[in-house]
Amino acid sequence: MSRTSKVHYIAMDTHGKTTTICVKTRVDSPGVTTTVETSIAAIRGVIEKVPRPRKMAFEEGPLADWLLRNLQDHVDETQVCDPRKNALIAKDASKDDPIDAGKLCDLFIGKYLKAVHHPESRERALIKQVVGLYVQQVKVKVRAANQMIAYCKRWGVVVEEAAFATAQARALLGCRLPADETVKGIMGILLAAYDHSAKQVKQLNRELTRYAKEQEVVQRWRALPGIGPVRGMVLFCYLDTPWRFKSKQALWKYMGIGLVKRTSGDGPVKVGLERTCNRHLKNAIVGAAESAILKKDNPYRGRFEKWMADGIDRRNSRRNVARALACTVVGMWKNGGVYDPEKVFGGGDA
Repeated sequence: MSRTSKVHYIAMDTHGKTTTICVKTRVDSPGVTTTVETSIAAIRGVIEKVPRPRKMAFEEGPLADWLLRNLQDHVDETQVCDPRKNALIAKDASKDDPIDAGKLCDLFIGKYLKAVHHPESRERALIKQVVGLYVQQVKVKVRAANQMIAYCKRWGVVVEEAAFATAQARALLGCRLPADETVKGIMGILLAAYDHSAKQVKQLNRELTRYAKEQEVVQRWRALPGIGPVRGMVLFCYLDTPWRFKSKQALWKYMGIGLVKRTSGDGPVKVGLERTCNRHLKNAIVGAAESAILKKDNPYRGRFEKWMADGIDRRNSRRNVARALACTVVGMWKNGGVYDPEKVFGGGDA
């Protein structure tokens, strides 16, 4: 009988200029640690010297997708892991890059790493970047609007974004503020920042709408109350595939609408939302739920009203609507079906 070859575990701690690579076959060994420049050629040169079978792990970050697509064909298994879960590394008192790579390797060998999903195709990854940029720019626009609103309050003028969203509204707003050149100058700077972000959001919105028309499943989702092209693309890109989740509970936790139990020692068991969820998905599905609740004549609003009548508070009732929507989205994705209001709650409450 031939002996089974030892598995060589490769862990990388990657930064902008250098990457520290640690190779081990077992936890209780110092391993071999090498530091090279952060380039595919340099990293690949170290990997190719490691005997097979070889498995590689590194943490999620800005470089992760680039590393994955260029290195995964040179190892037998690749895992991009969640750095938030690697508490052993983050909390250790003696911390430097070689130690991080070594301990990451130990966690890899011990199967303690939490995998982070990456799209399989380059095209899907590029679309996801556009979606991520849109979400980021919306935040920039909101921040610029809040700065403008806060400045108006300094002069006793309480307004909302609509008060400066158009040229006509700005003319009226200008009459309410002091006729001072300094005030006008500050207003000009704040409005320029707002206009720039608003223009980018509008441009990215058009881009996402175009992408949505090209995705057949997103077009089917648009029949759902509360889901338009932008929310559809957020769901499409950040879920990536409906087959990732073993259960609807796992789906809900990932989307930030599932409950988890927490306890410490003999203390009471506390139930709360999953903290390490995907915030983009949570905002999209909760926003869709809120829109569905506000619309008339749809099964989600009807069930929301029933939950409210049963004594469930508004926040929890809305979360139940979000869960039902999430199940419908994934179900339509899996079976290729179309939205049928009569079947949404046909199998019982979500």
